[in-house]
Amino acid sequence: MMRKYMLLLSALAVLSSCEDVIEVAVPADKPRLVLDAVIRVLDSTATSTHFNLRASLSASFFDVVQPTALDRATLLNESTNTTVILLEETPGSGVYAADIDTQFLLDGNLTLNIDHDGQTYTATTKFVPSAPIDTIVQGDGNLFGGDETEIVVAFTDAADRIDYYLFDFDFNEYLVTEDEFYPGQRFEFSYFYDDNLEAGRELQINLLGVDESFFNYMNQVIVQADSGSQGPFQTPAATVKGNFINTYNPTNFALGYFAVCQAYQRSIVIE
Repeated sequence: MMRKYMLLLSALAVLSSCEDVIEVAVPADKPRLVLDAVIRVLDSTATSTHFNLRASLSASFFDVVQPTALDRATLLNESTNTTVILLEETPGSGVYAADIDTQFLLDGNLTLNIDHDGQTYTATTKFVPSAPIDTIVQGDGNLFGGDETEIVVAFTDAADRIDYYLFDFDFNEYLVTEDEFYPGQRFEFSYFYDDNLEAGRELQINLLGVDESFFNYMNQVIVQADSGSQGPFQTPAATVKGNFINTYNPTNFALGYFAVCQAYQRSIVIE
């Protein structure tokens, strides 16, 4: 965020007057496969749902995460015993795109199998429902008298189940919540963007349904990434293990998460 960058620059200005050079030894772990494999089902009645599987390699603290090519990627529905092959990569991007039959995603256990560099990784999940966003309005409040932009969001929780949610507030900003204190009720809250967003800027806000395991994973990642400023699939300060396992070598697991989430999306234009 802009404020944090300014504080960092101020600190560097002070340190520049020091004559001694301090070298910081950064641990260099072996690169791991990182998989961004969250499928968002925006319309459960649609014929197909688009899926972008992103593959990269983890990097040391100061290095840039690089895309990587997969040898094979398949998605299996265990209930119907049918498989979708995901091998349409945009050259050099590490992105594998597929349009998947939506009904294929809605019922049964789904297993994603990845072959990469002689290793096989798998993760299993199932479709998780969400709740529609009722309203999104811009507020005029702030947290500390600064330039924060307030967005007030409201949604109504389903009464017949235990729900966990993931909010995607755009700009790689995320928030998790569970319905322990508002089961079956309308829930309204404010979210503040640290930067002073310019008028006319459109925000895309998504509400995803997630299971408890994905909720716990994202909660850890958000804390490490300072409320999502680095994004949920960048290299974290410490390893946050997702649901991918290595079939033959458990210690060489992949980072990232595979999930199939119902998602509701609404947009708002900043005034």
